[in-house]
Amino acid sequence: MKIVTAAQMREIDARASQEGLTPAVLMEKAGLAVASELRIWAGSVVGKRILGLIGPGNNGGDGLVALRYLHDWGANVMAYLVSGKRRDDSNLEILTSRRVRVEALDSDGLNSFGQELAGADIVLDAVLGTGRNRPLTGAVKEALERVRVERARRKWLKVVAVDLPSGMDADTGVTDPSTVSADLTISLHLPKLGAYTSHGFSRIGKLVVADIGIPAGLSDDVNNELITANMVSSILPNRPADSNKGTFGRAMVVAGSVNYAGAASLACLGAARSGSGLVTLASVPSVLAAVAAHSMEVTHIPLSVDDTGSVSGEAWKDLIEWLPNYRSLLIGPGLGQSEGTRDFVRSLIGVVKPLGKGVVLDADGLNNLAGVEGWWEYRDGQTVITPHPGEMARLTGLSVPEVQVDRLRIASRIAQEWGVVVVLKGAFTVVASPEGNLRISPFANPALATAGTGDVLSGIIVGLMAQGLGAFDAATCGVYIHAAAGEMLREEMGEAGGLASDLLSSIPQVMKSLKE
Repeated sequence: MKIVTAAQMREIDARASQEGLTPAVLMEKAGLAVASELRIWAGSVVGKRILGLIGPGNNGGDGLVALRYLHDWGANVMAYLVSGKRRDDSNLEILTSRRVRVEALDSDGLNSFGQELAGADIVLDAVLGTGRNRPLTGAVKEALERVRVERARRKWLKVVAVDLPSGMDADTGVTDPSTVSADLTISLHLPKLGAYTSHGFSRIGKLVVADIGIPAGLSDDVNNELITANMVSSILPNRPADSNKGTFGRAMVVAGSVNYAGAASLACLGAARSGSGLVTLASVPSVLAAVAAHSMEVTHIPLSVDDTGSVSGEAWKDLIEWLPNYRSLLIGPGLGQSEGTRDFVRSLIGVVKPLGKGVVLDADGLNNLAGVEGWWEYRDGQTVITPHPGEMARLTGLSVPEVQVDRLRIASRIAQEWGVVVVLKGAFTVVASPEGNLRISPFANPALATAGTGDVLSGIIVGLMAQGLGAFDAATCGVYIHAAAGEMLREEMGEAGGLASDLLSSIPQVMKSLKE
């Protein structure tokens, strides 16, 4: 499913107008869609007291049309105008012709709104939608504050937002302090990017996407998509009956150190569970011994160590003869950050580039490169980096809050500037390609907020690359499979207490369900 920015939605509206869907026609369709979705959600609107907060733009027009239909279907509706600009509006005239009470949100109107709010069942927020470009002030701010207070007093008071809760940025999900969280958000034509951020998702309640009659082809050039089961199932490689382990490729995992043997094991098993024909761990001898004790399917390549037991800066030479035999390479989980390790990682990515291998850089693979100016010049578009917000902050020189407040734009910018696929982990993980495409995970799952789950994810991605998927598709499928496995874990164990290793058995179950 496509997901749009505010600017993209405006462009789609303009194209629709050129196709004969004038603003008036779209407003009628949008208002009907809002009313219909609200009625379905509420079960019935007969006798319901619905207060509409009506803004000065198209969002307010959609709200007026919705109130008209809700009135005709038996609801007791009132409209409060936050601006006098709607006084000559034909939709307002139609509503008043039905003897629906309409008031301006001046001082008297605010008092009336407060009185009516005490007995209301639903507030329809049709003030701004995607049109937010300044802080909420004046009557809008005051009205929304009153809704917040009343809902704290009466938990059963519901708020329905048209397109987005007023005060939410359509692109980042950042909200104004006065924004009231919705119980239901009815997104028109396509969902907005801001709804799939940690800031926005907690404010939109149930999200419903309403068809308002805009042809799908008018959004063909939108390059932002929600990752869906159908998308992933169409990308995953087939597994012919006459195949062998060579058919599904070899993945090399360069991972682990004395303190982090588990990271290496989790990454290897993630790759194996995703279907790679052979997974080989390249690591220091102490890690190989630990992994061998419980991961019998993984083969080993020992790496040279320095006097501290960390991987030697010259250990890349141990891999030269092996690298041609592998289709993909994961570098980083649990490697540590000694001086020798930093030299090893820097040298290895330079050695791998001319071989044309798919490469995943995760965890200490990224941390060891964070201070290397222009390190990405040693890589190409078949490289995936998988930073969490802290690692992205170190790589870019930004703070974690700066990364988190604008995840989509930052991931896209870095992917294009560095020429790599970026997987920015977290709630609604973002996958960005060097060509400017964005794919967003539909999942936000606290069950995945535990040590080692990122190692499993990077293992899945490198395993899919070993099977022949390109970097962007492998990252897309890996993110979805990993998150869907996390959903299985949450259903079974709840949101706390599940371990990264618990994900492993769910990976093939998810892939099986996708293929079915």
